[in-house]
Amino acid sequence: MSPPVLVTSHLTKQYGTLTALDDLSLVLDRGHILGLIGPNGAGKTTTIRILAGQARPTRGSATIAGADCVRDARQIKRLVGYMPDVFGYYDNMRVQEYLDFFGAAFRMPRRQRAERIDAVMETAGCTDFRDRFLEVLSFGMKQRVGIARTLLHDPEILILDEPGTGLDPKARIEMRELLLRLAAMGKTLIVTSHILPELSRICDRVAILVRGRLRAFGTLEEILRTLSERSLVEVQLVSADRIDAAAALIRRHVGDDAQIAASPAEAIVRFRASQSDQDRANLLAALVAEGVGPSQFREVPMDLEDTFLSVMRREEASPAPAPSSARGSGGAP
Repeated sequence: MSPPVLVTSHLTKQYGTLTALDDLSLVLDRGHILGLIGPNGAGKTTTIRILAGQARPTRGSATIAGADCVRDARQIKRLVGYMPDVFGYYDNMRVQEYLDFFGAAFRMPRRQRAERIDAVMETAGCTDFRDRFLEVLSFGMKQRVGIARTLLHDPEILILDEPGTGLDPKARIEMRELLLRLAAMGKTLIVTSHILPELSRICDRVAILVRGRLRAFGTLEEILRTLSERSLVEVQLVSADRIDAAAALIRRHVGDDAQIAASPAEAIVRFRASQSDQDRANLLAALVAEGVGPSQFREVPMDLEDTFLSVMRREEASPAPAPSSARGSGGAP
């Protein structure tokens, strides 16, 4: 197996008394897509800036393809392709001219530059508008040009900040397919997004940052197993007439702490509780015996949004962390 492309070890960044990133340790393999998510101020931008060589950590380390993000800053610029959520461009510049400008900035020879521009435009799907001015392109087209620019110097890892924001449904699907193609080509991607259902469709790994600390990391399935202490169960009734009786029966079996929500319009009762398979079997038998008319009884799988909300609920229930200077540097969870 090839060595991991990205390794961070106890990565920490402080601004005076503010700890923006606290003890981040993770590993990402080649060709994988990492979804980096968290609320505003969670430390995502700080992480990106360190990995892109734009900020120095207070302590800890990060390597990309074996190059240290601090000691090998010049090499990091070659290894990382970064596309911010909003990238600048010059008016009165055509797409091909724009890419040629950045190719020259990377000191690519003219002939090699022309070949490379053709290749990245083909990959990003912007060949058809290579001669159009950037300012007249739709937002989705500009995002494709941004991907092409990010690929110009053939980086090992792509960091894409909110690549799907502002796209219409068709363009969002096309962007998702493009990112999956890039991963299949061997590129490693770090993607931030607030569109969590979309992110869950493409990510091999998910990292959830809150208050600068890594609160969950792994495949979505691994994180779900860790967090699914209270599963969501949905009971579909034949008729809404018995919905109050069903809710009362569920409360007697599950307990007063069960989070029960009844939807008469759907004839559905949903509840969240910690139950074994036998507990659920007993509850279903009771619902049938009482004649409330359950037509479906199922556990609703958690998705990335549920996972994120579960992490946030845990975080809100825990006390705020003490200033970093008063604490040790324990490992990431």
